[in-house]
Amino acid sequence: MISRVRVWLNRTYAENVFFMDQLRRNPSDRAVEIHATHGDADSPVLAAADTAELEPEGLSPAAYVEYALDQCTRRGIDVFVPRLHQSAIVAHRADFEAAGTALLAPPPEAVAVFHDKVIAYEAVQAIGVPVPPWYRVRTAEELVVAVEELEADGHKACFKPASGAGGVGFRVITRAPFSLVHLNGFPSPYVPLDTVVEALTQADEPVDWLVMPRLEQPEVSVDCLTGPDNRIRLAVGRTKNGRRRGFTLHEQWLEPARMIAEGFGLHYLSNIQFRMFGDTPVLMDVNTRPAGGLHQLSLCGVNAPWAAVQLALGEDPGEMTPPFLGQDYTVVSGPRQLRPVAIPHQRAEMPEPLPAPAAPEPVAVDSVSAAGQVLPL
Repeated sequence: MISRVRVWLNRTYAENVFFMDQLRRNPSDRAVEIHATHGDADSPVLAAADTAELEPEGLSPAAYVEYALDQCTRRGIDVFVPRLHQSAIVAHRADFEAAGTALLAPPPEAVAVFHDKVIAYEAVQAIGVPVPPWYRVRTAEELVVAVEELEADGHKACFKPASGAGGVGFRVITRAPFSLVHLNGFPSPYVPLDTVVEALTQADEPVDWLVMPRLEQPEVSVDCLTGPDNRIRLAVGRTKNGRRRGFTLHEQWLEPARMIAEGFGLHYLSNIQFRMFGDTPVLMDVNTRPAGGLHQLSLCGVNAPWAAVQLALGEDPGEMTPPFLGQDYTVVSGPRQLRPVAIPHQRAEMPEPLPAPAAPEPVAVDSVSAAGQVLPL
């Protein structure tokens, strides 16, 4: 009898409820049990898991590794998909292997390269992958110089943290003064240069930003599955142009993604994003984890989460090509059930696991973000 596979996702994005769904609906018809932990008791991933716990707050990376090892041992975890404290966790891969747990994450060297966007841009440029012009900025004076140089070349300047994920902290610089235009309608990513300069001047410590030209659509996000042998098993591009989404296997996107995934050993699931700089596709960002929209590849007949788990277990799925490319689509929010009882955020004195889900009954729902359910166009 083939034993069930026990998978753990730690403090992951709400969209990964769909990642979990795909693991359970795997083409091998293998039994999968999912453990989830999070700092938010109302995270939908906790309700979607077979077992769940609230994570303790305030742990250092080293202390979190000890917590994670204990989880893997107590829960009999076969495959751990780390998001929080990924760098610290992958540095202890041998300890997790000794506990019988495979890490579905790249080696520490690869994670380190792409933790800092400046180091990442320098590294990929060295292997021939185009990147946009960029400036590392820590002070108001450096920001003004970078913006003026970009504008002199006809570009609109934007900035984002040198380390970070998910578009957090991304802003577009404008010369328009702050006015009611910035307060009407929905919040905008546009911020006046004078306002940013004033905030930097008054800040108690320097920032660490990457300033670059605003890149044009389409945005193409290439999901890659790479084996521990540094060989790509799957690469599919997801296109984004406004509301419209689609898929591509065009080599102008896939070739540089393969160069990065194979060249830097981005084992298992990674996500490599490109946009246009003039007529040239250039690298925008690299995520050393599964993308929140990875489940959208199911529209192409592909179950990437399960193939990655197979690789982690040493069961090579071989090279995978989508049997077809799904039609264009859009994304919409949708409700997901929460745990039936609201539980306060985790405190140090409350290490108990979450209660098992009760029988279905009317409960509050959470609207999973727009990277969730898909509808055809």
